[in-house]
Order: sequence, then structure tokens, then C-alpha cells
Amino acid sequence: MGCAPSIHISDNRSANHSVGDDEGAPGPAPRSRQRRWTAPGLAEPQPRDGSAAKVSVADVQFGPMRFHQDQLQVLLVFTKEDNQCNGFYRACEKAGFKCTVTKEVQAVLACFQDKLHDIIIIDHRNPRQLDAEALCRSIRSSKLSENTVIVGVVHRVDREEVSLMPFIAAGFTRRYIENPNVMACYNELLQLAFGEVRSQLKLRACNSVFTALEKSQEAIEITSEDHIIQYANPAFETTMGYQSGELIGKELAQVPINEKKGDLLDAINSCITIGKEWQGVYHTQTKNGDNIQQNVKIVPVVGQGGKIRHYVSIIRVCNGNSKVESITECVQTDSQTDNQAGKHKDRRKNSMDPKAVSSRSEVSNQRRHSSLARIHSMMIEAPITKVINIISDAQENSPMPVTEALNRVLEILRTTELYSPQFNAEDDPHATDLVGGLMSDGLRRFSGNEYVLTTTKNLQSSSSNVATSISLHDVPPRIAMAIENEELWDFDIFELEAATHKRPLIYLGLKTFARFGICQFLQCSEATLRAWFQTIEASYRSSNPYHNSTHSADVLHATAYFLSRDKMKETLDPIDEVAALIAAAIHDVDHPGRTSSFLCNSGSQLAVLYNDLAVLESHHAALAFQLTLENDKCNIFKNMERGDYRTLRQAIIDMVLATEMTKHFEHVNKFINSFNKPLTVQENEETVRNQQDINTVLKTPENRALIKRMMIKCADVSNPCRPLEHCIEWAARISEEYFCQTDEEKRLDLPVMMPVFDRNTCSIPKSQISFIDYFITDMYDAWDAFVDLPDLMQHLDTNFKYWKGLDERKLRSLRPPPE
Repeated sequence: MGCAPSIHISDNRSANHSVGDDEGAPGPAPRSRQRRWTAPGLAEPQPRDGSAAKVSVADVQFGPMRFHQDQLQVLLVFTKEDNQCNGFYRACEKAGFKCTVTKEVQAVLACFQDKLHDIIIIDHRNPRQLDAEALCRSIRSSKLSENTVIVGVVHRVDREEVSLMPFIAAGFTRRYIENPNVMACYNELLQLAFGEVRSQLKLRACNSVFTALEKSQEAIEITSEDHIIQYANPAFETTMGYQSGELIGKELAQVPINEKKGDLLDAINSCITIGKEWQGVYHTQTKNGDNIQQNVKIVPVVGQGGKIRHYVSIIRVCNGNSKVESITECVQTDSQTDNQAGKHKDRRKNSMDPKAVSSRSEVSNQRRHSSLARIHSMMIEAPITKVINIISDAQENSPMPVTEALNRVLEILRTTELYSPQFNAEDDPHATDLVGGLMSDGLRRFSGNEYVLTTTKNLQSSSSNVATSISLHDVPPRIAMAIENEELWDFDIFELEAATHKRPLIYLGLKTFARFGICQFLQCSEATLRAWFQTIEASYRSSNPYHNSTHSADVLHATAYFLSRDKMKETLDPIDEVAALIAAAIHDVDHPGRTSSFLCNSGSQLAVLYNDLAVLESHHAALAFQLTLENDKCNIFKNMERGDYRTLRQAIIDMVLATEMTKHFEHVNKFINSFNKPLTVQENEETVRNQQDINTVLKTPENRALIKRMMIKCADVSNPCRPLEHCIEWAARISEEYFCQTDEEKRLDLPVMMPVFDRNTCSIPKSQISFIDYFITDMYDAWDAFVDLPDLMQHLDTNFKYWKGLDERKLRSLRPPPE
């Protein structure tokens, strides 16, 4: 495993305080003593004359760790010197423990913070003279008391016992029924020393061990017997690309599928299940999808009942792993490896099973509950998700004012601009202009009221000025037939591509825009719209196998289909529909057929222009507006009012930038936290008032923006949810485009960004399975739960099974060989 950094752990406790010099200490001051004590042993043999021997304790063994404890320090808090106080003092002297006695309650906390006593004994018998429970709570409020044992001395009573819960809640560890006999006190101290004190000493040692783990350069992961992560140190989180605490409670262990998976799992399990270490090399996948090769040692840890309770994995990333080309799957134990072929079905359990239900509504309900269950158990959880979940849980038992305040907190947390100051009309206009000018990104920030007013104003003017709907003229019969069923999800985009000679966007666009009344809204003529579509489509590169105008038309079709769903009609305004359809049409204009990473690595002018940030998406949006505005004949925005145009422009750009895949999980998690989880709680209550609240929440500008982002993302990658033949064709096209990029990267000696897409070795079924597993399933489960898309989810299930079937037959091609 290589050399690890040297780590030294010590336990430093003050042991140089004199004994017996405190006010109220009875008897002569005993000699200062220092003893080492041991956990396994007890006191030295008792003399036959009955006198008590000193407690001599040596090294304490904690697993493989050995450490020392100085003389135990005991603090006696008694307001008056009585037999009970003297009994404990003499017992401390006999045991060799350092003892401090204080009568002044005000001095207790300062005395404890100075000497950090192991045991504090408080007189609980006279509440008028000493409020023992208040004093105990005061001591417990200090973090220094975390490993201190606090004992309360109580009266011996003959009446019925009362509950100890208030006593324990105050912070006491143990109750001692008054008995001034020195031997009784001595035995109590022995029980404490070899019981609670020793346990606290081990817990204190745990903090030292975890501090060492936190600073270790080796990646260390501790899992339960069920392989659920209990602890991951910073080095492990950094290696895997996760943030602090993000892995706790998750299962994250992966092996390469290009090795004999069964053999590797058997080799690992045959060792660790019998308590032996396993050491070897396997590949794993980081959070962002990078494949890395690791040297791993897995150490079983035997716990309670003599069974293996934890596994410790010590990991080092191998050097030169940038060329690793294997795609990985999860490591599972023997109990988890049965039925690997049904992994996707298990993850999306019963999402669509027509045979198990008696009606379409029952199928929908079953699928809905499954989708929501999956949403609530997503593997990848952002820190903001944890914060929102904690607040949501706190709301359940909170009074109404607190619940309303937390609702406002959640509303703020679900916005995008968490660190941008928001100025209202009442704010200083000079400050508003200054901050707006210095911090604005060029996109106008507006309030919800302003958004609604400008939208309403534009709708009124457009409906009064343009009353006639546009029509399609001079459409060839074959094209007219090809776009006849464009409102259906199973619409054949490839048939339209063939009929239009690879220019389907203009015809599908004109018909779709006519259906939604876009010309009426924009107050532009059909000729202007036609010229605009011609300009935009001409800027798509027909030489690209995938990112061409057919893909643009396909995304436009999916967006229009989503907008036609009842949930979307209830939620979005007409301006949202216009923005979504325009964004879909332009979202990949002038795509070079290469990824943003390729452009950055090759030093392209676009990467330099956009500082390597969202290079392609920024280019698509900027070029589309440039092409539109520079020619009056195709300027579909020329008749809009300035404020309405700025609102529409912002919405279009926001949607185009949302298609950047580096922000995929951020957008999906934000959508789920803002809609799926809150709406599930609301729907369970089933009240009219809550339904009104839901509609109000959905229609805020911020929430409509989240919905539009999710919509265009789902439309952009809807290929796995299309009919099987369409899905296969899209898989062939995207694979070919990635193959071409890999070829060029090798030719130009650039970093190969997707090594699995080597046309000589790539398994297309495996690539599709991974894409569906990591990107599509979670997102479409959330989108389906919101919009209700049973047909799409059925296609997704069918397509996944198709790719899984090819992979199980060890096929790498798009289709099985002919019979």
C-alpha cells in the first residue's frame, strides 16, 4: 500500500495538582501520588487486616492501541462538611485518586475547567442549599465535560421509587444512595473507575483515532456489515469527488466489468466473510464519472457477538490511471449479487407493470409511488438537500408561527441566487443602481410582480393586434404527411428528416409554433418566422452525426409534447411556452460535434472567448440572438416592447444554459427539493386550501424557471424514452459522433476525454446502460412524478431491457446478429 505518514497519538491530561489544599478538605493533606491504571486488572490484593490497598492501574488496552491514564481526579461538591463528604474523601485517599473538595457552588465550574476532573460527585440531598441538577446542567454545557462522569448523592428513602429520567436528563451519569461508610464509597469509586471512566477514556481515545484518520493521506472508508458507508475520511471523499459527509449512509464500492466479475467478487467475499483481509486492484468511478484504478485493502473488523460488524477499506489511487478504459459496476456481497440482470428493474421496482394492476389509474398510482420513493432515496445528495430535509423534518412538530417562518426559509433556499443581494423598491435607489451595475451579469433581475405585469401587458397587446393564426403554405405532400402526427410522442422524426432532405426543423417548427400561437405572441409575420427558422437551421451542421437540425427538431417536439400536458398548462404562462419552444429550437445551433472539454483542451477560439465555462451552451445562445437581431427580415423580436423582450431573452438563455451537463445533478436535485418532496407532503393532506397553496407556489417566477430547466433537460436527452427503433438510431448517431471525437483526440495527441468510446473496443449497450442508470432514471422519475408520463416510462423500461439483453449476450453492437 506504500508508506503512510507517521502518526503519533498521545493523551495529555494535567496530573500535577496538589491534593488537600482546597478549602474544606478534611484531615491532613495526603501525599501527591501518580499511578498508572489498567483496564483488565482490578485493585491490588487486599491485606488480611481489612485495610484497603491503593488502586494501582497500568496501561489501558483499546484494541491494538495502548495508552496511559494519570491519577484519576475527583471533585466533591458539598455545601457542608459531613460524614458523606468525609467518606468519599477518605475513599479517594485509599484509592490513590486526587481529590478536590469545594463548598462554593459558584467556584465549581472554574475549578472543573482548571483541573478537568474525571469524576464529579455532587450532593443532591439538600435542594435548598444546592440545586444539584442546575449545577450539573451548567457543567454539561461545557464541551470539556463530554468525558466526565457525574454522580449525584441522594437520600435513602423507603417510599416508592420515582423515575430517574429527570435525574438523567440533567446530565448525571449515576445515582449514589447516601452511605458514608468508607468502604462503600471506595467500592463506588472502583466501579466508576473500571466502568464509566474507562469507557469514557476509550471514547476520548476514539476522538484521537478519528483525528488521525481525518489527517491521513490514504483514503479510508469504514462500512457496516451490509457494506453501507459509516465513515469516509477527507482523503477518500476527495478521491471520489464528494463533499464532506455526502457519502455517509450510502453504498459505494465498484469493480470493473471487463474482468470476471463473479470471480473477483468470490475472491473478495471468500476472504472477508471468514475474517481475513483482502488486498488487490480494482477500478472505480468517481462522482463526476471519471474512471480510476485503486490499490485496495479490505480489513474485516469483528465486533459484538463475535461477528464481523465493519469493514475498513484502505485505498491508494494507482499512478498512470488516466488510460483506464473500463466502465464499472457496483461491488456487492453474495447476498446482493443475485439477479444482476434485473438491476434496473429492481432500482425502479414496479414502476410500470400492467399485469399487476387492473386499470390504467392503478398503474399510474403504482408508478407514481415508486417514482416518488426513488426520488426520496436518490444516491447523490447535495448539502443543500440535507439542509432542506432537516428543516422539513423540524416543521412537522413545530407551532404554526415557526412552521410559517421555516416555509419562508425553504423558499429562500430553493432560489438560485443565494448570495446575491435583493433590493426592493423601498431601498436606496443609489445603492440599487450601484450594486446592480457592478454585480449584474447583463440579465435583468426582476421581481415576481414585475414579471406578471409585463407578461399580462404583452399578452393583451398581442391578442388585440394580431387576431389571425398563421398557416403553412406550399408544403409538399410527403412532408405534410410526415408531420401529420407531430402531437404524438411516437412521432417519427427520422421520416420527416428523410422527407425534408435533412432539414426538418423549419417544417416541424412552423407547425408547432402555429399550434402554440407564437406569431400572435411575438407580433411577427409568418414570413419573418419562416426566415428565422431558415437562418437557424442553416446554422446547424448537417455533417454532425448527432448534433444537427434533426436533433434540434426532436428536442423541439419533446418540449412541445411536455407543454401540452395538463400539469404544464396549469403551471406555465404563455411567455414560458414561447421561451421554451424558442430555446429548444436554438439550444445546439452551430454545434461543432465535439464536447466543451475537447474545445478547451484544443484551445479553440470559443473556449478562449467563454473562459472554458459552459463554452458550447454560451455559444449556442449568443449566436442565436446574434443571427436573429442582425437581420431585420428574420428578427422575430422586433415588434416586442423592450421590457417584454428582456424578460423573454432571459428565460431563453436560462434554458439553453441549463442543458450543460456539468450542472445536471444540481438541476435535478433542485427540482426534486422544490417540487416532488413538498408536493408529496401536500398531496397526502388532500385539502382544497393546500391545492391552492400548491398552485401559488408553482407559479412564482423562480419555480417556473426550475420547471423550464428540467423540461428542456428532459427533452434534450429523451432518446432512451423514445420508441425502441428511434432509441437505437439515436444511440448509433451519438456513438458515431463520440467515436469521431476520440479519433481526433488521438490524432492531435489531446487527452482522450471518453476512452470507452473507441470504435474498435466500445460496447454500445454498456454505454447506453450507464447513461440510463446515471443520468436518465433519476431525472425522468422526478419529471414523471410531476408531469405524469406513463408512455415514456414504459419506453424507458423496454429500451433498458433491450440494451441489458444485448450486454448479457456479450454483444457490443446496436443490434443482435441475424438469426
